Amino acid sequence: MSAAMNSIASNLLARIERCEAKIGVIGLGYVGLPLAHALHQGGLPILGFDIDQAKIDAIKAGRNYLVHLGDELITTLRDSKRFEGTTDFGRLGEADVIIICVPTPLGKHWEPDISYILQTAEAIGKTLRAGQLIILESTTYPRTTRDDMMPAIMAAAGERAKTLEIGSEIFGAFSPEREDPGRKSHSTSTIPKLVGGLDDASTELAAAVYRKGVTTVVPVKTAEIAESAKLLENIFRAVNIALVNEMKIVLDAMDIDVWEVVRAAGTKPFGFMPFYPGPGLGGHCIPIDPFYLTWKAREYGHVTRFIELAGEINTSMPHYVIDRTAEALNEQGKPMKGSRILVVGLAYKADIDDVRESPSFELIELCKARGAQVDYYDPLVPATWAGRKHDLKMSSVAYDDKTIASYDCVLISTAHSKMDYSVIARNAKLCVDTRDAMRKFEHEMGSRLARA
Repeated sequence: MSAAMNSIASNLLARIERCEAKIGVIGLGYVGLPLAHALHQGGLPILGFDIDQAKIDAIKAGRNYLVHLGDELITTLRDSKRFEGTTDFGRLGEADVIIICVPTPLGKHWEPDISYILQTAEAIGKTLRAGQLIILESTTYPRTTRDDMMPAIMAAAGERAKTLEIGSEIFGAFSPEREDPGRKSHSTSTIPKLVGGLDDASTELAAAVYRKGVTTVVPVKTAEIAESAKLLENIFRAVNIALVNEMKIVLDAMDIDVWEVVRAAGTKPFGFMPFYPGPGLGGHCIPIDPFYLTWKAREYGHVTRFIELAGEINTSMPHYVIDRTAEALNEQGKPMKGSRILVVGLAYKADIDDVRESPSFELIELCKARGAQVDYYDPLVPATWAGRKHDLKMSSVAYDDKTIASYDCVLISTAHSKMDYSVIARNAKLCVDTRDAMRKFEHEMGSRLARA
């Protein structure tokens, strides 16, 4: 325990270490649910909050709405006396530690949308009391925790805020989520956890919480360092994906196989990390997070040209794929208008059912805009639902010889590993492959296979 801790902080720390502090997790989605499970496994009592009653009902039924995590995770929580799920945000005052795991999307003009954070902060403020620690996990621009979230909490607390000093009576920190849905090599409990507080006591308290459920916790000096580190992690990936996507466009024009080029370069044991091209970026982080920094940078008079260029390249990839699809159809004497196209894979990456920001949605809408008749197949996504940007109202079609043969073009957007791609190889009139899924069938397919 550091010298910076007063009696309120010391008492909270002791309760955390004895697993007596109740942890409120707000947002039981791709970040919050596995986090709640990890901390529960560490012995802490968990009170999970979500605005979606269907999630709470699914937990009570022992059914995991996040398929890649499995039902055992849900039944472990459901059957425990140390876990409860609720939609009643009036109970936030029961939690000693509140961890915020809510979405941070982009607005219509690619500006950060932290409205979910601010709405959550208002709910916390209404029941705020001394001895609470609030941790933000949602990815955002630097200084959100200090300049946006905590002031919103204090404003909602009203008169009570006058007796609740940050760093003395209440505490705040930022700890970036590092979830990668579907990854088998790491889990919430094994991915090192960065923690940065608004003050030393907040850092120490937040680190103590995460040590209950995470093997390695890495405290950093400030919340701003933790916020910025998260952005750097995802910008690094976005920039390198943009680089290989641009290489793909150039090498395609030169009739050079970019996938073979990346694999060849990857044999170098130092100074190179392989990234692979695709039809566009998907997921809750990489397509969005870089724009949080570019927006905030303008407030300080800087333009992040390198990051913005990467964003332009990545967001243009669906258009490039549709152009290549149109060219491939033309080579077979067919216009895109009136052609029947099957998009294979709706999830944003292989072997998960997560469709957030998936480029497949844009591919479908671009095909329709050019007059094509479009369907999709995804074994993990049987039907679409209304999202933030898209509401396709579509259902997955069958996947068999007759169905595949009925389309003028099969466009592979996501390559699930358990799919039988020989069905496409045997029956597709034309296959446009954006994921190198048909490599072993290229000689069999000949001119029926195109890459994009």
